[in-house]
Amino acid sequence: MNAIEVDPFVAGLPKVELHLHIEGTLEPELKLALAARNGIGLPYADEAAVRDAYAFDSLPSFLTQYYEGMSVLVTEQDFYDLAAAYAAKAHSQNVRYAEIFFDPQAHTARGVPFDTVIRGLTRALDDARRATGFRGHLIMCFLRDFQAEFAMATLVQALPYKEWIVGVGLDSDEKGNPPVKFAAVFARARAEGFRLTMHCDIDQENTTEHIRQALDVIGVERIDHGTNALEDPKLVEDILSRGIGLTTCPISNGVVTEGMKATEIKRLFDLGVKVTVNSDDPAYFLGYVAENLAALRDELGLTEADLVQLQRNAVDVSWAPPAVKDTLLTELSTYLQK
Repeated sequence: MNAIEVDPFVAGLPKVELHLHIEGTLEPELKLALAARNGIGLPYADEAAVRDAYAFDSLPSFLTQYYEGMSVLVTEQDFYDLAAAYAAKAHSQNVRYAEIFFDPQAHTARGVPFDTVIRGLTRALDDARRATGFRGHLIMCFLRDFQAEFAMATLVQALPYKEWIVGVGLDSDEKGNPPVKFAAVFARARAEGFRLTMHCDIDQENTTEHIRQALDVIGVERIDHGTNALEDPKLVEDILSRGIGLTTCPISNGVVTEGMKATEIKRLFDLGVKVTVNSDDPAYFLGYVAENLAALRDELGLTEADLVQLQRNAVDVSWAPPAVKDTLLTELSTYLQK
């Protein structure tokens, strides 16, 4: 993919990101450095060779590389360095607030303690907030291609750390792993006070049925991706009536499916759905949130008011404290009036 030029308005725009996998921010330089630090052999001579391996044409082909990258994350310092690097990048792009997915099962399944993962991530986000004002909250995702019992055990494992986790989600390979498989897990999570979101990836098998289950069986507050809802007007009607946010990711759409789904994103936006724009796994898809906004603007001819509204949508459907939301909305209004 060619480099995306970010125009001054997009660059300066105060931003909120709600769909960002922290493991998906592992840039090749850090991947190789952590592998060397931990004595892990990787089949790449240099950063360029790592980049060359990122030839994705589907969700499963992406996940193969994604999980290989996770193998270099072993110690608390590794997770700290990963989150610190994202926080610095986000701050450089004027991201004021982010809700950040992490996949503990991908680490505990290979022997890394849950405590190691969350302490490294949380410490880095706390340090970033003190240093720059960037705020990041964690969303714990369950891996849908593992058993529901493993997800439930992970939820129980997370309970002592509830103050560090704002919500729970569901990601990884969707084929044959519908939302209903995890109904009991998400019911328990809700009872424990976690907020709920869930991936309904683009153009997957039974995709509209999965969106329906996420809404009616799980009772999510947001849907990650979810633009296939346009295939069923009743789904769009329900999303609108319930004020559900959709966390879309244009650049990653264009890598694992045909096109960024820009037209679909704009249709939902014009209908009043609380669409947001995010970067998903930016180290793998070569675009952080500013590049995603710029790519969508270039494709659709979005106005400055449209770009600000996308950020207002993100503030609205975020799980930030009310005072933080008020500050962000004021900052957006001021920016648009400049």
